Amino acid sequence: MKTHYLEYIQNSIVTTWNMPGLTNYKKNSYTYGEIAQHVARHHILFEKLGLKKGDKVALCGPNSAEWGISFLAVTAYEAVAVPLLNDFLPESVMTLTDHSESCVFFVSRDIWEKIDIAKMPHLKLVICLEGYELLYSKDPAVTQAHASIEVLFKEKYPGGFGPEQVSYPTDNFDDLALINYTSGTTSAPKGVMLTYRNISSNIQFGQSEMPNGPGDTLVSMLPMAHMYGMAFEYLYQLAGGTQVFFLGKVPSPKVLLDALATVKPYMMITVPLVIEKIFKSSVFPTIQKPIIKSIMKVPGLASVIYKQVRKKLLHAFGGNIRTIIIGGAAINEEVEDLMKAVKLPYTVGYGMTECGPLLSYEDTARFVKGSCGKPVQRMSLRIDSEDPRAIVGEIQARGDNVMIGYYKNPEATAAAFTKDGWLRTGDLGLMDKDNNVFIKGRSKSLIIGASGQNIYPEEIEDKLNNQPYVVESIVVERDKKLVALVFPDYDRVSQESLDSMHLAQLMEENRMRLNMLLPVFSRIAKIELQPEAFEKTPKRSIKRFLYK
Repeated sequence: MKTHYLEYIQNSIVTTWNMPGLTNYKKNSYTYGEIAQHVARHHILFEKLGLKKGDKVALCGPNSAEWGISFLAVTAYEAVAVPLLNDFLPESVMTLTDHSESCVFFVSRDIWEKIDIAKMPHLKLVICLEGYELLYSKDPAVTQAHASIEVLFKEKYPGGFGPEQVSYPTDNFDDLALINYTSGTTSAPKGVMLTYRNISSNIQFGQSEMPNGPGDTLVSMLPMAHMYGMAFEYLYQLAGGTQVFFLGKVPSPKVLLDALATVKPYMMITVPLVIEKIFKSSVFPTIQKPIIKSIMKVPGLASVIYKQVRKKLLHAFGGNIRTIIIGGAAINEEVEDLMKAVKLPYTVGYGMTECGPLLSYEDTARFVKGSCGKPVQRMSLRIDSEDPRAIVGEIQARGDNVMIGYYKNPEATAAAFTKDGWLRTGDLGLMDKDNNVFIKGRSKSLIIGASGQNIYPEEIEDKLNNQPYVVESIVVERDKKLVALVFPDYDRVSQESLDSMHLAQLMEENRMRLNMLLPVFSRIAKIELQPEAFEKTPKRSIKRFLYK
């Protein structure tokens, strides 16, 4: 039996009317009832505009309660939401708004000031996400309606707007709900078309396998315009009646830890980069001290140290954490080993925008280290190889989560599917006898060795990132040799007053240590230092295509 995500949200609104729902951290907050009332106001304006089912509405701005309310208003009206990442360049924002034929635009003021409405001719109405101020209207009648929205609201609901007035459509599973343009790590943005069924299947999985409820809180740190953040830090939370706190920007470890301590969330949804920064800055410096290493060699004392580390971490995360979900990229092996050793309640999931986003997941109690869980409900995965357990092949998917295609791009849509209808993920992996999925890398980043060996840069990078003074790295092929591009820990270099010659020597030592861990055909010939951190996608993966 399938449950529509709007049915979940409608039920949350009705049953938790006076409870807090969406909060801008250290700023304003909205109860579930206030969320519904603002949605109703938006709908009045949509009606005055003549907005129809299937019309496109773009949204672009940092995470905020107002962003969330506006998105809910769009999808509950059966218009098609077009969330755009707020770190897209202004030219991209204009191009994608026009490509999607969006006629309404919810946008933050700073982005609006950088774009030219003449390049978005389909637009009829533009609303500011900060306070819902009118930024542009093509129709004087709509301008007047916006100015008198409170009068119109009272006229439509003379007896007041309460839980009994909340009714959202749920008979539209196979209709287009959302177009999500994603940058990805290897290609230009494409408009992924997701239906209400795609989204509902994801939210239903969350509600059945990771139940939440009124009184639970969550800190949102992922972009809402990306499906990982949209589905699991917003819609799934709203479906259960959780209070979501929006930080509004990508947080530093300090800002994040301060927010976690204040909000005390029941769950933490994040990407490897955030967890790795916390561990490398707060945990490793302690357990790698010589005296601690000596103590841990004494039989029985290692478990005592790990127990204290676990207690310290859970306290730092607010003290109420039941689950830590990590996704978006591979997690560093050394960090995961420590997470397992200290018995943190973590799991690693796997997904992509084209599946809205979930492909695989496993409960923390059954999660197998190094994997990214098992295929989720209503989804099937297969490995395109002769022996899926031993020979790496492309991970392919089919089921209720899979997109219907790319908007106005039949060529890309055709290329995304196999002849028998399975979605080509572009990821390479294995699947064990219990259906646990193990990702080995991206097919587009695979390097073929001199004798035809498959070289997975991500596996080399994982080992290199564990070396001293290395923050992050990517491995590329140049003149048939492997070169590691490294962004070093310049803060540590500065603290220890190391000059460039000394740093180069340390990196050469890293290279030699690394190569001892690798087969001959995948050894690194050279390390090249990067002056700045690598450019990232919204899910904090390195944009590999920028580096050659």
